[in-house]
Amino acid sequence: MTQQQPDHATIVVEQGRFCLARCSCGWRGPARRARSKARSDAAEHTQDG
Repeated sequence: MTQQQPDHATIVVEQGRFCLARCSCGWRGPARRARSKARSDAAEHTQDG
C-alpha cells in the first residue's frame, strides 16, 4: 500500500531578514518581513489549489 502525497505541502523558509512560503508543487511566495504574512500566503495558496 502506498501513501499519497498531498498536492500542496507548504513550509515557511527564512532567508536573512525575510521569510517566504514554498510549496511542494513548486510555487514560491514573495519575500516578506513578517513571518505571519508568509504563513498567510501559504494558506491562501493551498486554498486556491
